[in-house]
Amino acid sequence: MADKQPHLNGAYYGPSVPPAEQPHPRYRRGRSCCCCLFGFFWKLLVALIVIVGLAILIFWLIVQPRAFKFYVSDAKLTQFDYSDNTLRYDLVLNFTARNPNKKLSVYYDRVEGRAFYEDQRFDAVDVITHMNSFRQYTKRSDPMSAYFSGQHVMPLGSDDLAQYNEEKASGAFNIDVKLYFRIRFRLGDVISGDYHPRVKCELKVPLSSNTTTASGFEPTKCDVDF
Repeated sequence: MADKQPHLNGAYYGPSVPPAEQPHPRYRRGRSCCCCLFGFFWKLLVALIVIVGLAILIFWLIVQPRAFKFYVSDAKLTQFDYSDNTLRYDLVLNFTARNPNKKLSVYYDRVEGRAFYEDQRFDAVDVITHMNSFRQYTKRSDPMSAYFSGQHVMPLGSDDLAQYNEEKASGAFNIDVKLYFRIRFRLGDVISGDYHPRVKCELKVPLSSNTTTASGFEPTKCDVDF
């Protein structure tokens, strides 16, 4: 029979268990509901980011969207006189917009052109309005034109005036034209919201008379900024 060990008060108990073999109670620390919710939402956020990233990548690989290209194909400057702090000008610009995309067409809803000399704006005109807005199909080039004419009070500093006289003597003027667009893209039957790219054209325009048939202007590629 198993040995029994007496207690100090004379009572006896069952078989003795060595201290090393006695079972120890286990304590489990439960996770709070807040931690569970945080972990769930974190995993959900990561999954959404991955799904959206893959969707954008697949769309990019299939559609391969590219920004439209813009050129000044011709320019004719018949007047550019400065006196009494007033600039008198007559400038015609012909543009070419190129859509290089294979799947996206472009709606040109509105285009505004602004002309600058020595960083001062001297005129602004509407190039495209709702009256002549159009859809540009894929792999296609379309013309636009702008006509700047009139006079504008524009004080020039001594350095700018010296630059004007130098350009007048050379027969060609450095004129900047900035164009502000409101366009939309179309893929199949889906039409995007409005985009507002900007285009900057840095031009060197020869001064010509009304009877000159060839202006001597070199076609210039413009910078397109989305």
